[in-house]
Amino acid sequence: MSKIAVMTDSNSGITQIEAKEMGITVLPMPFIIDGKTYYEDISLTQEEFYEKLAQNADVSTSQPSVEDVLKYWDKALEDADELVYIPMSSGLSGSCSTAQMLSKDYNGRVQVVDNQRISVTQRQSAVDAMELAGRGMNAAQIKELLEQEKMQSSIYIMLDTLTYLKKGGRITPAAAALGTALRLKPVLQIQGEKLDAFTIARTKKQGVAKMINAMETDIKERFGGMENMDHIHIEVAHTANEEAAKEFEEELREHFGVKNEIICNPLSLSVSCHIGPGALAVACSKAIPE
Repeated sequence: MSKIAVMTDSNSGITQIEAKEMGITVLPMPFIIDGKTYYEDISLTQEEFYEKLAQNADVSTSQPSVEDVLKYWDKALEDADELVYIPMSSGLSGSCSTAQMLSKDYNGRVQVVDNQRISVTQRQSAVDAMELAGRGMNAAQIKELLEQEKMQSSIYIMLDTLTYLKKGGRITPAAAALGTALRLKPVLQIQGEKLDAFTIARTKKQGVAKMINAMETDIKERFGGMENMDHIHIEVAHTANEEAAKEFEEELREHFGVKNEIICNPLSLSVSCHIGPGALAVACSKAIPE
């Protein structure tokens, strides 16, 4: 049986410490802040990132360099026969298509998975890949199954501020000013490859309720129903909002009757830089077939 290595990037929310414990390699994503390049969880912590946002620093995301990608791949393949690489969704970054192009020089030993995942759902894909490798699947089989199941996930994100959507040009300054004056809380969704508007709430409590209702609808209509909760992963994410995220986690556990672990992690910085601090997110993904 081939030895399979699993790699993802830091958009998954998996820290370098967690990666070692999980047996997964995490490629750190680069950020350019006021002209200087930083790497997530290597030379840039979550706390430092939000400090720089608060200081109105000029923050932009970047793809990993070709040199870094190849260096991480080659290192992983020193101890493995094949590699499954799960980058962030191709709809949110060009890093996936770059990786697919680079993998052509590896004669099938590197399989790049484009399954439209980000943050906690991307993390779950990496965990799933490890499980599938343990079942004896090769890298190509793992890629095929993960891509086959790519639409079996859903994310809703409630923003606390419109400032960063305005800075990124996703809404007009006038709309941002009006929304801020009315204290509106936009709720975004990720269904597949796009980050889109979903609804607007007037309070955080209303926003949380709308996200829970939306997730319940998805579970009933797309993921097999509430009676199937043992085969559904519920995940929570946040941007510098851990206390509220823990409360949200408990509310979700009670509402859905969740007995399994609920992962609660900071949102990846590639998403955070577009939405700012104070956000809450809920995600679910269907367990891979047994």
